[in-house]
Amino acid sequence: MSALRISQLAEITGVPATTLRFYESAGLLPADRTPAGYRTYGGEAVERLAVIGAAKRLGLPLGEIGDLLDVWEAGACADVKADLLPRLAARLEGAERQRADVTSFIAVLRSALGQLETLPDRAGRCDSGCSLARSTAAERDMAAEAEPWRFAPVACSLSAGGLEQRVCQWHTAVDGAVRARIPDGVRLTLPVERAGTVAALAAAEQRCCPFLDFHLHLDGEALHLEVRAPADGVAMLDELFGPTA
Repeated sequence: MSALRISQLAEITGVPATTLRFYESAGLLPADRTPAGYRTYGGEAVERLAVIGAAKRLGLPLGEIGDLLDVWEAGACADVKADLLPRLAARLEGAERQRADVTSFIAVLRSALGQLETLPDRAGRCDSGCSLARSTAAERDMAAEAEPWRFAPVACSLSAGGLEQRVCQWHTAVDGAVRARIPDGVRLTLPVERAGTVAALAAAEQRCCPFLDFHLHLDGEALHLEVRAPADGVAMLDELFGPTA
């Protein structure tokens, strides 16, 4: 492909010329100059813009996109994969934390809105009977109802022998699992054939350790088991399911 003017590159890729100039100033998209000072781009610029666009959709900041482009330009696909995996894992973890925060905030807003709508229109000043003064207790009660495991005592009702047996059962059930740390817990990916055993163990575990929260998701040939616990229960997670890398 012959050299492209900025207008041609914008037309081919759908990226506005103003954005192309910005990418150049940010060091992401090098450009040559004609004797008259016009920007020109080689054919690799189209593919480079595709990489930039994909990285932006994945939420990578410009600095990380620049680092990724350096690896991509070297030409080794395996190196690009190795560079991108931890970046995406970090973005996913951050997004999951934000989702939890947003979900909690939505619940708080709904609670406050519901309380305000039920209050009579009073002419006097706000006092301890008003919605704002009662919101803290209401939010705490709502949180306890939505996620009771966060407020359960971190204690197991099994005897020492029973606990040892349960640990062995879990170790057998999750042997060979792929582990990944998630907010407040761990995700284990297992063969779907173990779903029945894992579900039965999870049900038994919640009866003796109500501070553990279990979610099972069937995904074709895989079973994803997510287990969460309050900060004081992390040691129990590691004992039952093994530490993550």
